[in-house]
Amino acid sequence: MKEPSVLPRRSVGEWQFTSTRAYKAPFADVRIDGVFTSPSGQEFVMPGFHDGDGVWKLRFNPGEAGRWTYRVASIPHDPELSGEGRFEVSERETRGFLKATPGKAWGFHYENGEPVFFLGDTVYDLFGMAYCGGDVEGFLKRREKCGFNLFRCRLPISRFHPPEGYSDWHTKRLWPWGGSETSPRFDIFNLDYFRSVDETVALMDGMGLGIEMIMEGWGFEFPFNHRAWFTPEWEELWMRYLIARYDAYAAVHFWTPLNEYEYYPNGDWHHKPAADRWALWIARWIKRTAPHGHVLSMHNGPVMPPFAERFHADPEAVDAIMFQEWGARDRDNGWLATGIEEQIAKSFKGWRGSAIFAEWGYERNPDFYLKLPSHEFCDRSHTRRSAWRGVMSGLGIIAGFENSWAPWMELGTDQPGVADLDVVQRFFRNDVPFADLLPANDIVSGDYQQGTRPLALANADRSLIIVYFPAGGAASLDLNGATERSWFDPRTGATTPIIDQNGAEITAPAGADEDGHPLDAVLVARH
Repeated sequence: MKEPSVLPRRSVGEWQFTSTRAYKAPFADVRIDGVFTSPSGQEFVMPGFHDGDGVWKLRFNPGEAGRWTYRVASIPHDPELSGEGRFEVSERETRGFLKATPGKAWGFHYENGEPVFFLGDTVYDLFGMAYCGGDVEGFLKRREKCGFNLFRCRLPISRFHPPEGYSDWHTKRLWPWGGSETSPRFDIFNLDYFRSVDETVALMDGMGLGIEMIMEGWGFEFPFNHRAWFTPEWEELWMRYLIARYDAYAAVHFWTPLNEYEYYPNGDWHHKPAADRWALWIARWIKRTAPHGHVLSMHNGPVMPPFAERFHADPEAVDAIMFQEWGARDRDNGWLATGIEEQIAKSFKGWRGSAIFAEWGYERNPDFYLKLPSHEFCDRSHTRRSAWRGVMSGLGIIAGFENSWAPWMELGTDQPGVADLDVVQRFFRNDVPFADLLPANDIVSGDYQQGTRPLALANADRSLIIVYFPAGGAASLDLNGATERSWFDPRTGATTPIIDQNGAEITAPAGADEDGHPLDAVLVARH
């Protein structure tokens, strides 16, 4: 047995056990669990996992300094896979795990109390890209420099998204089980792939980046669309294995059971009560099985009915919604991304949990063949305005780019919208105290054309007011007697004092972009 004797608080410890017994199906037929007891007496039950060649491992991340004890047992009993011991945990300064804190700041804090502003990127196949030799480390370092701190990644990797989204970059087989896609062995796991995932997760953990771990990918694909084969028993084995390998990492900010969970159980994309009931059941099962308390999230496809209605039978089972709404994406209105904030208000009516605006389309790279027509008018303007509509709703944001989201792997270059998102995060992290700001759209009065109404945030006493003008123009605003007013440019980050508009009627700077669309602008008012 290999075991640590000393661990820093909130770091990953690994215990390794080797058995000389020959098991026919070691992934499925042998179960080990470790019970870890903290200095204060709290117990944590952590599942272990088979890692090949007669080796089983336990990974655990202690959150309390002092002397810990543990005991390990296996079913069926194997004395070589059992034992007990103790280890010391030293104190250290660390932000700790992410926690959902609905109603406080923007819904998320780290264990040390630090509020979190999320700027994320959807890179569904990041683990597969690393396994196939992509420069994932270089990509992550560039994203980190631009303020990105969260990545949507799935553990099963897909080769195809309708209608023509073939992932031609695959150089290795990415099926995570044994057998094949046509004759699966769900009692075997692809250890070469998972050891590569281990390296990527450890890299992101060391960089302080967060992961939304999507346990089951697109629900229209095999095996998630074929529950007669992928039965609840195999699903439990799969999810338990993922939890055993990765729950100990602080980088795992979110466990998401199924991307667009409404695909459950048959791969049919529409809302159905059976999917809601599965979501609640699997959420509770994950919380019972995964001892580190990571945020349990659901990702939607259909935007209605409201989430409070969907999950009313157990309103605390799901901690957070990874919300998808693309807004307008047609030729005439895609640049303006109309409809997003209105749908956010409808979908979250009565919702008591946390949320992130996690998907609004994938910025088109015109150098690529158009594999997905839905991306055609998701341009830089769509990326920027969608992001601002999300943050002005008091939500963290997660973008997506054709270069890296799944069917393409162009990790060496960034699309134009990345720079605009860098401006967003610098504004909210450096220029204003985002955690004090909440939506305050009563500040804006009057009638506006669809998608052009300004959106407002304010702190509690309204000594700081932020107003986003998605299409420029004029607005009547109640600025609470603000004496200091300035324009912030969401494209460049430049700030310009306002010296000639002291009343309630405010007109945004005039001008148009290269496509002839009016410029967006941000008003900052203080007193």
